[in-house]
Amino acid sequence: MESTRQKKISRMIQKEMASIFQQESRNLFEGKMISVTVVHVSPDLSVARIYLSIFPEKEKMEFLEIVKQKNRVLRNELGKRIRFQVKSIPELAFFIDDSLDYIEHIEDILNDK
Repeated sequence: MESTRQKKISRMIQKEMASIFQQESRNLFEGKMISVTVVHVSPDLSVARIYLSIFPEKEKMEFLEIVKQKNRVLRNELGKRIRFQVKSIPELAFFIDDSLDYIEHIEDILNDK
């Protein structure tokens, strides 16, 4: 169960990372649309697991590798934005959010019956 502090930091990171992806997508990510769907922060606030939804979905695993390569730039930009709210900037770990794929799969199964 997440503490109140974890939830607060998660929401703040989600908001700021969404803003970063929106502003920097042309420069860093070839103009792809990236949504930050969920952020989970570890209990010691040292690691933030960031789940991304990427559009268009073609080659999303290759694109995830590009995002991971830009991790240092993204963490630096995040640090500039939240440095006064947190003691240390958490390490960023990026993952593909596959919840929409799962929902579509369940809907397909239910519609086939």
